[in-house]
Amino acid sequence: MEGVTRLVGDRPLVIFSKSTCDMCHSIKTLLHGFGANPTIYEVDQIANGQQIERALQQLGCQNLPAVFIGGECVGGDRQVMSLLLKNQLGPLLKRAGAIWVWND
Repeated sequence: MEGVTRLVGDRPLVIFSKSTCDMCHSIKTLLHGFGANPTIYEVDQIANGQQIERALQQLGCQNLPAVFIGGECVGGDRQVMSLLLKNQLGPLLKRAGAIWVWND
């Protein structure tokens, strides 16, 4: 878990993903559409990816993508889509410093 905490660090938006995952791609595309430039870790392409995936599970992130906004795990694709539908995703990204401008 310490490794994940270190990777998330003080970055405003971090996504743990798999390069072959369609939902991961969709969430990355959605967040880029907001103007965000997330730090992305493709766990299937890094040496300690399995360890990171286990640590994410211990943190309660059962599936990928695992999205961290402002250092907090907001969850996976369903949670991010829920925030979008509630019109809470943009303001959350802005508060975290992941985007500069958000107009409701």
